[in-house]
Amino acid sequence: MPSPVAPKHGHAVLRLPFALLIALVLTGCADLGYYVQSVTGHLEMMRASTSIDPLHDDPHTPQQLRDRLALSQRIRRFAVTDLALPDNASYRRYADLKRRAVVWNVVAAPPWSLTLKTWCFPVAGCVGYRGYFDETEARALATQLRADGLEVSVYGVPAYSTLGWMNWAGGDPLLNTFIHYPEGELARMVFHELAHQVLYVKDDTRFNESFATAVERIGSARWMAQHASAQARAEFAALESRRAQFRALTRSTRRALEALYQDGEAAEAPPAEARLARKTQVMQDFRAQYVALKTAWAADSGGPTLPFGGYDAWVASANNASFGARASYDDLVAGFEALFERESQGATGALAWQRFYASVKHLAELPRQQRIDALQ
Repeated sequence: MPSPVAPKHGHAVLRLPFALLIALVLTGCADLGYYVQSVTGHLEMMRASTSIDPLHDDPHTPQQLRDRLALSQRIRRFAVTDLALPDNASYRRYADLKRRAVVWNVVAAPPWSLTLKTWCFPVAGCVGYRGYFDETEARALATQLRADGLEVSVYGVPAYSTLGWMNWAGGDPLLNTFIHYPEGELARMVFHELAHQVLYVKDDTRFNESFATAVERIGSARWMAQHASAQARAEFAALESRRAQFRALTRSTRRALEALYQDGEAAEAPPAEARLARKTQVMQDFRAQYVALKTAWAADSGGPTLPFGGYDAWVASANNASFGARASYDDLVAGFEALFERESQGATGALAWQRFYASVKHLAELPRQQRIDALQ
Protein backbone atom coordinates (compact mmCIF):
# COMPACT_ATOMS: atom_id res chain seq x y z
CA MET A 1 0.00 0.00 0.00
CA PRO A 2 0.08 5.83 0.35
CA SER A 3 3.31 7.16 1.65
CA PRO A 4 5.41 9.97 0.25
CA VAL A 5 8.44 7.91 1.18
CA ALA A 6 8.26 5.72 -1.91
CA PRO A 7 5.77 4.74 -4.61
CA LYS A 8 4.13 2.00 -2.63
CA HIS A 9 1.06 1.33 -0.55
CA GLY A 10 -0.03 -1.07 2.11
CA HIS A 11 -1.03 -4.22 0.31
CA ALA A 12 -4.27 -5.93 1.21
CA VAL A 13 -2.69 -8.72 3.19
CA LEU A 14 -5.37 -11.04 4.53
CA ARG A 15 -4.55 -12.69 7.84
CA LEU A 16 -6.12 -16.08 8.35
CA PRO A 17 -8.77 -16.72 11.02
CA PHE A 18 -7.93 -19.45 13.52
CA ALA A 19 -10.53 -21.85 12.16
CA LEU A 20 -8.73 -21.84 8.83
CA LEU A 21 -5.35 -22.23 10.50
CA ILE A 22 -6.60 -25.31 12.35
CA ALA A 23 -7.90 -26.72 9.07
CA LEU A 24 -4.46 -26.21 7.52
CA VAL A 25 -2.85 -28.06 10.41
CA LEU A 26 -5.24 -30.99 10.06
CA THR A 27 -4.67 -31.25 6.31
CA GLY A 28 -0.87 -31.17 6.69
CA CYS A 29 -0.34 -27.92 4.77
CA ALA A 30 3.22 -27.80 3.43
CA ASP A 31 3.45 -24.05 3.99
CA LEU A 32 2.10 -24.12 7.52
CA GLY A 33 5.01 -22.13 8.98
CA TYR A 34 4.15 -19.15 6.82
CA TYR A 35 0.53 -19.16 7.95
CA VAL A 36 1.52 -19.51 11.60
CA GLN A 37 3.74 -16.41 11.42
CA SER A 38 0.92 -14.61 9.65
CA VAL A 39 -1.61 -15.33 12.38
CA THR A 40 0.75 -14.86 15.32
CA GLY A 41 2.11 -11.62 13.87
CA HIS A 42 -1.36 -10.21 13.51
CA LEU A 43 -2.34 -11.26 17.02
CA GLU A 44 0.77 -9.58 18.44
CA MET A 45 -0.26 -6.39 16.68
CA MET A 46 -3.79 -6.65 18.07
CA ARG A 47 -2.47 -7.24 21.59
CA ALA A 48 -0.38 -4.08 21.27
CA SER A 49 -3.40 -1.98 20.28
CA THR A 50 -5.38 0.25 22.65
CA SER A 51 -8.71 2.03 22.29
CA ILE A 52 -8.10 5.57 21.17
CA ASP A 53 -10.36 7.44 23.62
CA PRO A 54 -8.59 6.41 26.84
CA LEU A 55 -5.21 6.74 25.15
CA HIS A 56 -6.08 10.25 23.97
CA ASP A 57 -7.30 11.26 27.44
CA ASP A 58 -4.26 9.81 29.24
CA PRO A 59 -2.08 12.74 30.41
CA HIS A 60 1.02 10.58 29.85
CA THR A 61 0.30 10.35 26.11
CA PRO A 62 2.56 12.83 24.25
CA GLN A 63 0.63 15.84 22.99
CA GLN A 64 1.77 15.29 19.40
CA LEU A 65 0.36 11.77 19.42
CA ARG A 66 -2.86 12.96 21.07
CA ASP A 67 -3.31 15.52 18.29
CA ARG A 68 -2.73 12.90 15.60
CA LEU A 69 -5.17 10.46 17.19
CA ALA A 70 -7.83 13.18 17.33
CA LEU A 71 -7.16 14.02 13.68
CA SER A 72 -7.38 10.36 12.71
CA GLN A 73 -10.84 10.09 14.24
CA ARG A 74 -12.08 13.15 12.37
CA ILE A 75 -10.78 11.56 9.19
CA ARG A 76 -12.44 8.28 10.19
CA ARG A 77 -15.82 9.99 10.63
CA PHE A 78 -15.44 11.72 7.27
CA ALA A 79 -14.77 8.33 5.67
CA VAL A 80 -18.19 7.16 6.86
CA THR A 81 -20.31 10.26 6.43
CA ASP A 82 -18.89 11.61 3.17
CA LEU A 83 -17.23 8.65 1.42
CA ALA A 84 -19.69 5.92 2.48
CA LEU A 85 -16.81 3.75 3.68
CA PRO A 86 -17.52 1.06 6.31
CA ASP A 87 -18.54 2.22 9.78
CA ASN A 88 -16.95 -0.48 11.91
CA ALA A 89 -14.20 -1.12 14.46
CA SER A 90 -11.27 -0.50 12.12
CA TYR A 91 -8.98 2.48 12.85
CA ARG A 92 -10.51 3.16 16.25
CA ARG A 93 -7.54 1.62 18.10
CA TYR A 94 -3.85 2.42 18.06
CA ALA A 95 -0.70 0.30 18.33
CA ASP A 96 2.94 1.27 18.60
CA LEU A 97 4.84 -1.65 17.08
CA LYS A 98 8.27 -0.18 17.88
CA ARG A 99 9.38 -0.71 14.29
CA ARG A 100 9.24 1.14 10.98
CA ALA A 101 6.89 -1.21 9.09
CA VAL A 102 4.08 -3.55 10.01
CA VAL A 103 5.07 -6.16 7.41
CA TRP A 104 7.74 -6.58 4.74
CA ASN A 105 6.56 -7.60 1.29
CA VAL A 106 8.56 -9.63 -1.19
CA VAL A 107 7.86 -9.25 -4.91
CA ALA A 108 9.69 -10.99 -7.74
CA ALA A 109 9.73 -10.99 -11.54
CA PRO A 110 11.78 -12.64 -14.32
CA PRO A 111 14.72 -10.74 -15.87
CA TRP A 112 12.76 -10.12 -19.09
CA SER A 113 9.26 -9.47 -17.81
CA LEU A 114 7.32 -7.19 -15.48
CA THR A 115 4.85 -9.96 -14.65
CA LEU A 116 5.10 -10.70 -10.96
CA LYS A 117 5.49 -14.14 -9.49
CA THR A 118 2.28 -15.02 -7.66
CA TRP A 119 1.54 -16.85 -4.44
CA CYS A 120 -1.85 -18.34 -3.71
CA PHE A 121 -3.53 -18.35 -0.29
CA PRO A 122 -6.78 -19.66 1.14
CA VAL A 123 -9.56 -17.05 1.02
CA ALA A 124 -7.35 -14.25 -0.37
CA GLY A 125 -6.60 -16.05 -3.63
CA CYS A 126 -3.46 -15.44 -5.71
CA VAL A 127 -1.48 -12.23 -5.26
CA GLY A 128 1.81 -10.90 -6.58
CA TYR A 129 3.56 -10.54 -3.22
CA ARG A 130 4.30 -12.42 -0.02
CA GLY A 131 4.25 -10.58 3.30
CA TYR A 132 6.20 -11.27 6.49
CA PHE A 133 6.03 -9.70 9.94
CA ASP A 134 9.74 -10.47 10.34
CA GLU A 135 12.05 -8.60 7.94
CA THR A 136 14.71 -11.31 8.28
CA GLU A 137 12.30 -13.95 6.96
CA ALA A 138 11.33 -11.70 4.06
CA ARG A 139 14.97 -11.21 3.07
CA ALA A 140 15.66 -14.93 3.38
CA LEU A 141 12.92 -15.60 0.82
CA ALA A 142 14.35 -12.85 -1.38
CA THR A 143 17.73 -14.60 -1.35
CA GLN A 144 16.11 -17.87 -2.48
CA LEU A 145 14.23 -16.14 -5.28
CA ARG A 146 17.35 -14.40 -6.54
CA ALA A 147 19.11 -17.78 -6.59
CA ASP A 148 16.29 -18.93 -8.88
CA GLY A 149 17.20 -16.15 -11.32
CA LEU A 150 14.42 -13.68 -10.43
CA GLU A 151 14.70 -9.95 -9.83
CA VAL A 152 13.42 -9.25 -6.31
CA SER A 153 12.29 -6.29 -4.24
CA VAL A 154 11.73 -6.25 -0.47
CA TYR A 155 10.00 -3.26 1.08
CA GLY A 156 8.35 -2.29 4.32
CA VAL A 157 4.59 -1.77 4.32
CA PRO A 158 3.11 0.82 6.71
CA ALA A 159 -0.40 -0.73 6.82
CA TYR A 160 -2.50 -3.56 5.51
CA SER A 161 -6.16 -4.53 5.46
CA THR A 162 -7.73 -7.68 6.87
CA LEU A 163 -10.65 -6.94 4.52
CA GLY A 164 -13.03 -6.68 7.48
CA TRP A 165 -12.44 -10.25 8.67
CA MET A 166 -11.06 -9.08 12.02
CA ASN A 167 -13.55 -6.32 12.89
CA TRP A 168 -15.10 -8.65 15.46
CA ALA A 169 -11.76 -8.58 17.31
CA GLY A 170 -11.20 -4.82 17.17
CA GLY A 171 -10.50 -4.27 13.49
CA ASP A 172 -7.39 -2.93 11.82
CA PRO A 173 -5.62 -0.47 14.16
CA LEU A 174 -3.91 2.79 13.45
CA LEU A 175 -0.15 2.26 13.71
CA ASN A 176 2.96 4.20 14.61
CA THR A 177 4.19 3.36 11.09
CA PHE A 178 1.89 6.00 9.57
CA ILE A 179 0.12 7.98 12.31
CA HIS A 180 2.61 10.88 11.98
CA TYR A 181 2.29 11.17 8.19
CA PRO A 182 1.25 14.62 6.95
CA GLU A 183 -2.50 15.15 7.18
CA GLY A 184 -3.26 14.38 3.55
CA GLU A 185 -1.13 11.24 3.60
CA LEU A 186 -2.83 10.00 6.78
CA ALA A 187 -6.21 10.50 5.13
CA ARG A 188 -5.04 8.64 2.02
CA MET A 189 -3.90 5.70 4.11
CA VAL A 190 -7.16 5.35 6.04
CA PHE A 191 -9.32 5.73 2.92
CA HIS A 192 -7.21 3.26 0.93
CA GLU A 193 -7.33 0.50 3.51
CA LEU A 194 -11.04 0.97 4.23
CA ALA A 195 -11.74 0.76 0.49
CA HIS A 196 -10.42 -2.81 0.58
CA GLN A 197 -13.25 -3.61 3.00
CA VAL A 198 -15.79 -2.35 0.46
CA LEU A 199 -14.60 -4.65 -2.29
CA TYR A 200 -11.95 -7.33 -2.77
CA VAL A 201 -11.81 -9.41 -5.94
CA LYS A 202 -10.04 -12.71 -5.54
CA ASP A 203 -6.98 -13.21 -7.77
CA ASP A 204 -6.96 -9.63 -9.15
CA THR A 205 -4.45 -7.45 -7.30
CA ARG A 206 -4.39 -4.80 -10.03
CA PHE A 207 -8.17 -4.27 -9.87
CA ASN A 208 -8.18 -4.19 -6.05
CA GLU A 209 -5.27 -1.82 -5.61
CA SER A 210 -6.26 0.53 -8.42
CA PHE A 211 -9.77 0.78 -6.95
CA ALA A 212 -8.43 1.56 -3.47
CA THR A 213 -5.96 4.07 -4.93
CA ALA A 214 -8.77 5.87 -6.75
CA VAL A 215 -10.79 6.05 -3.51
CA GLU A 216 -7.82 7.45 -1.59
CA ARG A 217 -7.03 10.03 -4.25
CA ILE A 218 -10.55 11.37 -4.66
CA GLY A 219 -11.34 11.10 -0.97
CA SER A 220 -8.18 12.77 0.31
CA ALA A 221 -8.58 15.67 -2.13
CA ARG A 222 -12.08 16.25 -0.77
CA TRP A 223 -10.95 15.99 2.85
CA MET A 224 -8.16 18.50 2.31
CA ALA A 225 -10.40 20.94 0.45
CA GLN A 226 -13.10 20.87 3.13
CA HIS A 227 -11.23 20.40 6.42
CA ALA A 228 -7.49 21.10 6.19
CA SER A 229 -5.66 24.31 7.01
CA ALA A 230 -4.12 26.42 4.29
CA GLN A 231 -0.65 25.21 5.30
CA ALA A 232 -1.71 21.54 5.20
CA ARG A 233 -3.34 22.05 1.80
CA ALA A 234 -0.16 23.62 0.45
CA GLU A 235 1.93 20.72 1.76
CA PHE A 236 -0.51 18.22 0.27
CA ALA A 237 -0.49 19.99 -3.11
CA ALA A 238 3.32 19.88 -3.21
CA LEU A 239 3.38 16.17 -2.40
CA GLU A 240 0.65 15.48 -4.95
CA SER A 241 2.59 17.33 -7.64
CA ARG A 242 5.76 15.37 -6.94
CA ARG A 243 3.83 12.11 -6.76
CA ALA A 244 2.19 12.79 -10.12
CA GLN A 245 5.52 13.59 -11.76
CA PHE A 246 7.18 10.52 -10.32
CA ARG A 247 4.21 8.37 -11.33
CA ALA A 248 4.53 9.65 -14.89
CA LEU A 249 8.23 8.84 -14.90
CA THR A 250 7.74 5.28 -13.63
CA ARG A 251 4.90 4.75 -16.09
CA SER A 252 7.01 5.84 -19.08
CA THR A 253 9.87 3.63 -17.88
CA ARG A 254 7.53 0.65 -17.56
CA ARG A 255 6.37 1.19 -21.12
CA ALA A 256 9.96 1.30 -22.35
CA LEU A 257 10.77 -1.93 -20.53
CA GLU A 258 7.60 -3.63 -21.78
CA ALA A 259 8.44 -2.67 -25.38
CA LEU A 260 11.94 -4.07 -24.95
CA TYR A 261 10.66 -7.34 -23.53
CA GLN A 262 8.10 -7.70 -26.31
CA ASP A 263 10.86 -7.25 -28.88
CA GLY A 264 12.70 -10.08 -27.18
CA GLU A 265 9.75 -12.40 -27.83
CA ALA A 266 9.57 -11.59 -31.53
CA ALA A 267 10.60 -14.14 -34.15
CA GLU A 268 13.62 -12.01 -35.08
CA ALA A 269 14.54 -10.86 -31.59
CA PRO A 270 17.67 -8.74 -31.09
CA PRO A 271 20.68 -10.60 -29.67
CA ALA A 272 20.72 -11.04 -25.90
CA GLU A 273 23.70 -8.69 -25.54
CA ALA A 274 21.88 -5.93 -27.41
CA ARG A 275 18.73 -6.36 -25.31
CA LEU A 276 20.74 -6.27 -22.10
CA ALA A 277 22.45 -3.06 -23.24
CA ARG A 278 19.07 -1.51 -24.03
CA LYS A 279 17.68 -2.55 -20.64
CA THR A 280 20.69 -1.04 -18.90
CA GLN A 281 20.20 2.18 -20.85
CA VAL A 282 16.48 2.36 -19.95
CA MET A 283 17.33 2.07 -16.27
CA GLN A 284 20.13 4.64 -16.55
CA ASP A 285 17.76 7.05 -18.27
CA PHE A 286 15.18 6.48 -15.54
CA ARG A 287 17.65 7.33 -12.78
CA ALA A 288 18.97 10.37 -14.67
CA GLN A 289 15.46 11.69 -15.12
CA TYR A 290 14.79 11.18 -11.43
CA VAL A 291 17.85 13.26 -10.58
CA ALA A 292 16.46 15.99 -12.83
CA LEU A 293 13.11 15.79 -11.03
CA LYS A 294 14.83 16.11 -7.65
CA THR A 295 16.73 19.15 -8.87
CA ALA A 296 13.48 20.81 -9.94
CA TRP A 297 11.80 19.90 -6.65
CA ALA A 298 14.68 21.34 -4.65
CA ALA A 299 14.50 24.57 -6.63
CA ASP A 300 10.76 24.81 -5.93
CA SER A 301 11.19 24.22 -2.20
CA GLY A 302 14.30 26.32 -1.75
CA GLY A 303 16.40 23.40 -0.52
CA PRO A 304 17.74 19.95 -1.43
CA THR A 305 15.77 17.85 1.09
CA LEU A 306 12.59 16.06 0.03
CA PRO A 307 9.95 15.16 2.64
CA PHE A 308 10.64 11.68 4.05
CA GLY A 309 13.71 11.23 1.86
CA GLY A 310 11.77 11.29 -1.38
CA TYR A 311 11.91 8.24 -3.60
CA ASP A 312 15.68 7.74 -3.36
CA ALA A 313 15.71 4.22 -1.93
CA TRP A 314 13.08 2.98 -4.38
CA VAL A 315 14.94 4.41 -7.36
CA ALA A 316 18.28 3.01 -6.24
CA SER A 317 16.97 -0.56 -6.10
CA ALA A 318 14.37 -0.35 -8.90
CA ASN A 319 14.06 -3.48 -11.05
CA ASN A 320 11.41 -5.52 -12.84
CA ALA A 321 9.84 -6.58 -9.56
CA SER A 322 9.42 -3.07 -8.19
CA PHE A 323 8.12 -1.74 -11.51
CA GLY A 324 5.70 -4.66 -11.76
CA ALA A 325 4.41 -4.01 -8.25
CA ARG A 326 4.00 -0.31 -9.02
CA ALA A 327 1.76 -1.14 -11.99
CA SER A 328 -0.86 -2.61 -9.65
CA TYR A 329 -1.46 0.84 -8.20
CA ASP A 330 -1.40 2.82 -11.44
CA ASP A 331 -2.79 0.97 -14.41
CA LEU A 332 -6.55 1.20 -13.80
CA VAL A 333 -6.79 4.24 -11.53
CA ALA A 334 -7.76 6.66 -14.30
CA GLY A 335 -10.59 4.32 -15.31
CA PHE A 336 -11.93 4.19 -11.76
CA GLU A 337 -11.72 7.97 -11.47
CA ALA A 338 -13.65 8.38 -14.70
CA LEU A 339 -16.23 5.89 -13.44
CA PHE A 340 -16.65 7.93 -10.26
CA GLU A 341 -17.22 11.09 -12.27
CA ARG A 342 -19.88 9.34 -14.32
CA GLU A 343 -21.67 7.79 -11.36
CA SER A 344 -21.58 10.97 -9.26
CA GLN A 345 -23.43 13.03 -11.84
CA GLY A 346 -26.42 14.62 -10.08
CA ALA A 347 -25.44 13.16 -6.70
CA THR A 348 -23.59 14.60 -3.73
CA GLY A 349 -21.89 13.29 -0.61
CA ALA A 350 -22.31 9.68 0.36
CA LEU A 351 -24.89 9.02 -2.38
CA ALA A 352 -22.31 9.62 -5.11
CA TRP A 353 -19.97 7.14 -3.47
CA GLN A 354 -22.68 4.55 -3.00
CA ARG A 355 -23.45 4.70 -6.72
CA PHE A 356 -19.77 4.40 -7.51
CA TYR A 357 -19.31 1.35 -5.26
CA ALA A 358 -22.36 -0.32 -6.79
CA SER A 359 -20.94 0.19 -10.27
CA VAL A 360 -17.52 -1.14 -9.22
CA LYS A 361 -19.15 -4.23 -7.70
CA HIS A 362 -20.94 -4.79 -10.99
CA LEU A 363 -17.59 -4.63 -12.81
CA ALA A 364 -16.13 -7.08 -10.32
CA GLU A 365 -18.70 -9.68 -11.38
CA LEU A 366 -17.43 -9.61 -14.97
CA PRO A 367 -14.64 -11.87 -16.23
CA ARG A 368 -11.23 -10.31 -15.57
CA GLN A 369 -10.48 -9.14 -19.11
CA GLN A 370 -13.95 -7.64 -19.54
CA ARG A 371 -13.66 -5.53 -16.41
CA ILE A 372 -10.17 -4.39 -17.43
CA ASP A 373 -11.41 -3.47 -20.91
CA ALA A 374 -14.31 -1.52 -19.39
CA LEU A 375 -11.95 0.52 -17.21
CA GLN A 376 -9.35 1.13 -19.90
